[in-house]
Amino acid sequence: RRATLAITHIGSFFLGSEVYRFQIPGGSPLTRACQVVVAAIYKRNVDLPVDSSLLYECHGKRSAIEGSRKLEHSSEFSFLDKSAVILRSECGDFHNPWRLCTVTQIEELKILLRMFPIWATGIVFFTVCAQNSSMFIEQGMALNNQVGSFKIPPATLSSLDVISIVVWVPIYERFIVPIARRLTGKERGFSELQRMGIGLFVSTIAMAVAAIVEIKRLESARSEDLVHQKVPVSMSILWQAPQYLLIGVGEVFTSIGQAEFFYNQSPDSMRSLCSAFALVTVSLGSYLSSFILTLVSYLTTRGEEMGWIPDNLNEGHLDRFFWLIAGLSSLNLLAFLYFAQQYKCKKASVL
Repeated sequence: RRATLAITHIGSFFLGSEVYRFQIPGGSPLTRACQVVVAAIYKRNVDLPVDSSLLYECHGKRSAIEGSRKLEHSSEFSFLDKSAVILRSECGDFHNPWRLCTVTQIEELKILLRMFPIWATGIVFFTVCAQNSSMFIEQGMALNNQVGSFKIPPATLSSLDVISIVVWVPIYERFIVPIARRLTGKERGFSELQRMGIGLFVSTIAMAVAAIVEIKRLESARSEDLVHQKVPVSMSILWQAPQYLLIGVGEVFTSIGQAEFFYNQSPDSMRSLCSAFALVTVSLGSYLSSFILTLVSYLTTRGEEMGWIPDNLNEGHLDRFFWLIAGLSSLNLLAFLYFAQQYKCKKASVL
């Protein structure tokens, strides 16, 4: 049966090949970025012309990058513009891309530089999301997982994250977007950056909720005289549901907004690369979560202290760890708001 399904899927894939839209290969975007940097350094002592139209660019609607629209000049990162200054020795000889670059090539690199701070804020967001599969589960193991006649494995509560996403995507499209459209006058209701900002805020609230749940759990451990016993408290594991659901809401806004942002704002020839960069934040967020956990464990166990996250969570302070992540997420949100306010959208000409 599986083989039959696989063959059917492969057949469907090839049947649709006639209507695929193929992007014309335009060369390596990383190579072009390196060419701009090398050429700018080579011409570091050259003065920029007052008129930016004197900078080198292909004539007419033709672009130096196959299948990509030309990009209009911007005033940011003006040092890079030196790579498009035409020297007297280069007049008529435009064949060395390591010495002379087009304005479009330069603007590609400028777009990457402008997007970098926005990209970096995604790392902390996915550090918060990483708690779904790490410390939230540890917290769940210290709670009562008996619900009626069922025992809920702590790790299965992470499915609430997925359920939240499945529920909230249609709610967002059907109800929130129309309301936001009337308020903002924008076709999509919210811009990509606004959507990401909402998700970052919700994820911060999720960590605060997790910290409050842990405070209540520790109070329960003390009242039941279980502080020095490595056993679950009577508090139900379902108290964790809100933090999982909020993480899902945050992902609906931030993850999808991030994907739209990197696709729409990236140069035509860099869409695949920028989409891949967006996915890198997922893995970097997990690494950052592991680093913070290791650092916290090291710093809080010095001097024979029990630490925030001991083997017996009833003796620890997992709530402080959650507050730490919430604080880091709050700072990340403030940084995002600043860089989002400063961000300038790309300006592309029509092919």
